[in-house]
Amino acid sequence: MKKELIFNSDLHFEHKLWRRELFFWEDELKSFQNRLKELVKRWDDKEMLAQLEHYQNQFMIQENAIDKLQDHINVHETIIANSSKKGKDVLDISLVKMHVEFRNKMEVQRHIYRDLKDEFFKFLTKYM
Repeated sequence: MKKELIFNSDLHFEHKLWRRELFFWEDELKSFQNRLKELVKRWDDKEMLAQLEHYQNQFMIQENAIDKLQDHINVHETIIANSSKKGKDVLDISLVKMHVEFRNKMEVQRHIYRDLKDEFFKFLTKYM
């Protein structure tokens, strides 16, 4: 049975995709924050303001999650760079396992973010 090799360049490529996705989320969150500011000016109902605060908190949680994911990518990129400097183009099993676990974290975060975004759009439809 032939072993499949995973090259540093493959992981680096996936990191680039994840970074773009995280940057996009960051940009979207900024526009969502702007929407919240617009709504604060329009509404003075306490229940509505509580919902706005809920979304503001959720967006801050997402920003923190994005920062942690970006930090993780940076750490893994450093490991890949060090491996490449040593002339190794193939990562060892533990590093590949770490990458796969991070891929799973990204997938979970995608679902969390998408659900929040869907919920927020429904909220906007109701109050804009």
